[in-house]
Amino acid sequence: MTLATPDKETMDILLELGGEKLKICYQCGTCTGVCPWNLVRDFNVRKIVHQAQLGLVDFEDEDNWTCATCGACVKRCPRGGETIDVMKAIRKVVSEMGAGKVPDSLRISIKNIASLGNPQGEAPEKRADWAQGRDVKTFTPQTEWLYFPCCISAYDAKVKRMALATADILGKLGMDFGILGEKEKCCGESVRKAGGEETFQSLANTNIQTFTESGVKKVLVSSPHCYHTFKNEYPELGAEFEVVHTTQLWAQLLEEKKLNFSREVKKKVVYHDPCYLGRHNDIYDEPRRVLEAIPGVELIEFEDSKQNAICCGGGGGRIWMDTPKGERLCDWRLEQAIELGADVLAVACPYCMLNFDDSVLTLGKEDTIEIKDVSELVLEAI
Repeated sequence: MTLATPDKETMDILLELGGEKLKICYQCGTCTGVCPWNLVRDFNVRKIVHQAQLGLVDFEDEDNWTCATCGACVKRCPRGGETIDVMKAIRKVVSEMGAGKVPDSLRISIKNIASLGNPQGEAPEKRADWAQGRDVKTFTPQTEWLYFPCCISAYDAKVKRMALATADILGKLGMDFGILGEKEKCCGESVRKAGGEETFQSLANTNIQTFTESGVKKVLVSSPHCYHTFKNEYPELGAEFEVVHTTQLWAQLLEEKKLNFSREVKKKVVYHDPCYLGRHNDIYDEPRRVLEAIPGVELIEFEDSKQNAICCGGGGGRIWMDTPKGERLCDWRLEQAIELGADVLAVACPYCMLNFDDSVLTLGKEDTIEIKDVSELVLEAI
């Protein structure tokens, strides 16, 4: 390991983004103790924070890119430390000042986002292709809801079922919604956590301008990452629109008796709390209320659920990075679901769906368990 003493500009960035929170860490090691990565590999969070405190950072260390920003350490820190900000600061130094190396797959994804507005490197004019064959209109200033499906749901052939289920439910309920298609850009949440602050600012300002000019007042999202950044980060840049996650909307419509179920879904279902819906935004009850209301569903719980839920490993830009076999948190979580006897592992995040779908295939569990978005189960029951 080679520790480098940053120049003043680099140190200023670390202190600016790590802030006073960086100084209050007293090295108790709680962050390392609760980090889910230590279920599958060694990851010493305390060491990285301590190096940042001292101004001695190994910018070449691959562990700088391990944190999935799940928030477990932040929730448990006895001093209120913001470890995610420290990791984000280190990554910003590497990404924007060339102090180290960005993993190739992450670098390519961020380059695609910066140039084309999506991590897959797909043409912007294809962004609405997921909705072909559905009666999904283009958003106008008179439309009530903008549905923003997330880059993965829009472009990934397997995960687009999340967006399709949402659109089908909205259509069956007669709700007034539309999409902006090629005008949409990546929300930039994971880009920011991966250190790409300039790219994030550009994406956010473009989306805010597009939403404002289009007359958007209410945004419905499938991704907790979109939810988090639209709701908690975009307002700092002048955004003024309401943000609702699909599980929140389904729960509200159930309470208002505007969503009714007529078919049974006889499945034992375990729900996986997405980090950015749960720990980051305290949305735990709505998805469970929806699942419990579906006739035939037997909802079971992970022992470590809600605030203690195990991350799938996709946050913080890791959804675009390779994780060695045997070190995948999604594999660990899937095995837990199978041990519980679940027929379905229910998710509410496209990152989770992508990761768990991959785990089902790589572990050869296609005949054992299904991965379904909460919206897919809702659609089955309508």
